[in-house]
Amino acid sequence: MKHLLIYLATIIILLFLSAGALQFKPVKTVTNSIISAVETPSLVNKKSQTIYNRVKAPKGYTRVEYAKGSFQDYLRNYELKPFGSKIINYDDSNYFWQGGHIGILDIPVPKNGLQQCADALIRIRSEYLWDNNRKDEIGFNFTSGDYCSWVRYAEGYRPKINANKVSFHKTAKADVSKANFYRYLNLIYTYSGTLSLFNELPSIEDASKLQIGDMLIKGGTPGHIVMICDEIVNDKGEKLYLLFQGNTPAQSVHLVKNLQNSEISPWYKLEKDEEISVSNYTFSSSKFVRFK
Repeated sequence: MKHLLIYLATIIILLFLSAGALQFKPVKTVTNSIISAVETPSLVNKKSQTIYNRVKAPKGYTRVEYAKGSFQDYLRNYELKPFGSKIINYDDSNYFWQGGHIGILDIPVPKNGLQQCADALIRIRSEYLWDNNRKDEIGFNFTSGDYCSWVRYAEGYRPKINANKVSFHKTAKADVSKANFYRYLNLIYTYSGTLSLFNELPSIEDASKLQIGDMLIKGGTPGHIVMICDEIVNDKGEKLYLLFQGNTPAQSVHLVKNLQNSEISPWYKLEKDEEISVSNYTFSSSKFVRFK
């Protein structure tokens, strides 16, 4: 009981600090957030170990269908660690805030600390393309705007960076191995991020057109980004979405609760130009984007 009281007190302090940072949200909103952070949402199936089966659809909603083998199908069927697994930082320490998630994706966290919020989503997208023999589509812009593809990296081309100027030169042997692929991703993590994705990726102006794999992004240093990993719809055409995120410091990728609406948590209603609170971050002046 003592440990529970300490835990609850810590949550309350954190949420009141968050409320202050969010321009003093009403007490009711803070109270709802406290309840949502402590309770497991009723729509969660603790025994399941995929996103699709971990979270049930609310009454009146059904899942939007996608083709088997598509990126959307890949994301909603992503493997999860057993329920109750903690968010772990790259240095094997526990992340200080464990109240905002209902699942940990089964994806390693490199010990180099590079795989932060945008990087985690870059990795998931890249691994999908790799596993589906679409390796020639793997490529991302550096923050400078220079494009770096896996194909050129595998051929042995490496960037030479001088101030804001980037040039590529063949300085390594050709290597198409999976180990070299992850070295390529480490390079992308180093020189890309939320700002480069914010500028590079096409934006989605109509929120009703959102689909699994789309992302909510705030570009910056730091910025933040989350990805849609499931989608449901009711008879009125109203949609709800599940979200997962990486974070800074580099840590476990996790499926987030909706701390603002416990009735539908962990589902979210997403609208353009709305303030959207996700776990320990609030998006404003952000946009929706989609991988090319």
